[in-house]
Amino acid sequence: MIPRYEAREITPIWSDENKYRTFLRIELELLRALEEKDIVPKGTAGTIEAKAVINPKRIDEIELTTRHDVIAFCTSITEQFPADIGKYFHYGVTSSDVIDSALTLQLKASLEVVMKSYDQFLEALKSRALETKMVMTLGRSHGMYAEPMSFGQKLLGHYAEFKRRRTELEEFMKNDLTIQLSGAVGNYTILTPDIEESVARKLGVKVEDVSTQIIPRDRLAKLISITSLVANAIERLAVEIRHLHHSDVREVAEGFRKGQKGSSTMPHKKNPISAENLTGLSRFLRSHLTLALENCILWHERDISHSSAERLYLPDHFGILVYALDRFTTTITMLEIDQEVIEGKVLAHTHYLSSYYLHFLISHCESLTREDLYAIIQAASFDKEAKSEPAKFREFIQNELKNRKIDIKLPPVSAEGLKDIYLKSVDTIFKRVL
Repeated sequence: MIPRYEAREITPIWSDENKYRTFLRIELELLRALEEKDIVPKGTAGTIEAKAVINPKRIDEIELTTRHDVIAFCTSITEQFPADIGKYFHYGVTSSDVIDSALTLQLKASLEVVMKSYDQFLEALKSRALETKMVMTLGRSHGMYAEPMSFGQKLLGHYAEFKRRRTELEEFMKNDLTIQLSGAVGNYTILTPDIEESVARKLGVKVEDVSTQIIPRDRLAKLISITSLVANAIERLAVEIRHLHHSDVREVAEGFRKGQKGSSTMPHKKNPISAENLTGLSRFLRSHLTLALENCILWHERDISHSSAERLYLPDHFGILVYALDRFTTTITMLEIDQEVIEGKVLAHTHYLSSYYLHFLISHCESLTREDLYAIIQAASFDKEAKSEPAKFREFIQNELKNRKIDIKLPPVSAEGLKDIYLKSVDTIFKRVL
């Protein structure tokens, strides 16, 4: 990962040194399970654990000859011990047993970092939603003003989406992190399922139900599907911020740090750079879903066509995901929400009352059809003068009713009265989500 987007807690997880350290952890747990079954001499695992040195340079040097990374790793370890100890290292397993089981532990470690950042982001988003729960904004449909709604509810909708993804990530961590120690083609020729189960239990993960010499890649595709939907959620909220940030909308603005500049030539600029950055990163994260899906299609029991793609995209994927969540937490926390501008638009526009007045008249006017009433209110909504202020909008409709000899008084609506109409269910919605 380039330094600009590096997540420092993720990078070490995917380093070669940690990968080999995780290989060794798998091998040692296997040896301990074998010792319990009296298959290898007692103390073998302890001796190797105490004295083995992981030397990535030596592994690379051996791989120049072997052209096989796991053999190079195993050789670098066994050459440090006498034959009567070294011969039990990598006992009964095939390369993918070690690679895929280690990959699961790397995924587990990465997801633990992700969840920490995720929870901080959710807390920030929830806090801003609660803060603006009773701020009345004009909701939009097709990009057009629709009806007033709670600004906090707008944020709450995004929170609910992120919350769904968090539940799915948590379920994945509980149910889909698996290891395998089943040997060539998953056949348990040397080892047994109970040895595999013993190792899995010590590592805090599950056993793959049917390994095919590899852990089937649909599990990884499922994970990247979830995180791609997280990327979708990030971009959806980022785009909302960018829309509300427009000069001619200016309902929100990203926080501007001291000394920050928005343009090299226009000092007045205050751009939504964080939301734009997050939009781009979301596209990058989603691009990995194609790789994850195509990696499921392997020849017979296994091949390694998935390997090169995973070496490249997995470290970047989790690094960018954590970076994006952390950056968005800061963006949401610092987001300037202009309540005066937001609520001022509600009071300056009147045609949003169209639905309220339509349903009021439907309930009180028996002589006109719904279509007739709709036409009257639509005419008021499209009339330039009528929609300029609430009183004139109401007067236009009242006159149209009078022309039809209908004596019905529309209820006047005050600024506070609007909240009674349009925010009356907001507490119920928040309770349902939170």
